[in-house]
Amino acid sequence: MLDIIIEARQAELSAGFTVKRILPYRLKRMIGPFIFMDHGGPVNIPIAAADNLDVLPHPHIGLSTVSYLFSGNVTHRDSLGVEQVIKPGEVNWMTAGKGITHSERFEDPAMLAGGELEMIQTWVALPEKDEESDPSFENYKPEQLPIFTDTGVWMRLIAGEAYGLKSNVKTHSPLFYVHVVLEQGVHFGLPVGHSERGAYIVKGSVDVNGFTYRPGQLMVFTKGVDPLIIAKEPTTLMMLGGEHLGDRYIWWNFVSSRKERIEQAKEDWKQGRIILPPMDNEEFVPLPEDKGRPAGGPPPNALS
Repeated sequence: MLDIIIEARQAELSAGFTVKRILPYRLKRMIGPFIFMDHGGPVNIPIAAADNLDVLPHPHIGLSTVSYLFSGNVTHRDSLGVEQVIKPGEVNWMTAGKGITHSERFEDPAMLAGGELEMIQTWVALPEKDEESDPSFENYKPEQLPIFTDTGVWMRLIAGEAYGLKSNVKTHSPLFYVHVVLEQGVHFGLPVGHSERGAYIVKGSVDVNGFTYRPGQLMVFTKGVDPLIIAKEPTTLMMLGGEHLGDRYIWWNFVSSRKERIEQAKEDWKQGRIILPPMDNEEFVPLPEDKGRPAGGPPPNALS
């Protein structure tokens, strides 16, 4: 019924600010095209420390970053000249393609000190034919995303197709990404028509086949098997998956089907050939030292 349970690991974004890192995992690098997943917050830190949490400009290739907020706000700036404040229920979908840089800054210290920032970020690998596409950015408002409600169930389809709904968010391969809220006692099924499926527990707890799963766990389901998810208490899930794209290399913030493309991106960033955001270009994240990590490189930038 379940192929694997992935336990979120703590990853430090900056001094005093850690996130839960779910993907990649050494025994399960991807679920469908999803190759990275972070859960940040709820954040509650002293206001004096807020400036240290910003994610400075850094590069990406070969993927789309997907930012989704439960609460708080984050300011995005990128090398296309986009400046966008993302708010709860919105989706920032940035496709890196052949290369983009961006920053994410937390410019409302009161929210950080008040425990009001909580977000999920995923990376979606691109099909080989789209890995060198032009970069792009789109912000989608909550009213643009399909909602489904039933007794004890609230669901927002962030991207793709699932449960008879279709999102207008532009994607490059078959996938689904859903924010689900369940009341206690609700029985909830998996979406059909996708070969790889997972459900991350944000809060609450669920029963699957007599076993209990809790916050910080990503349940990866066996292909073709459709167990019921039973909410043992009020529960929030992020469900995701789709069709496998084939193996990908991941090193820091770079994803590609070709190892040599990763090496090129490393050199391009080191030599300053990837431009910085025009509205945020006074500092940046330097290329990490390559220590030959067996997982494929240094840790990615959290919430990046």
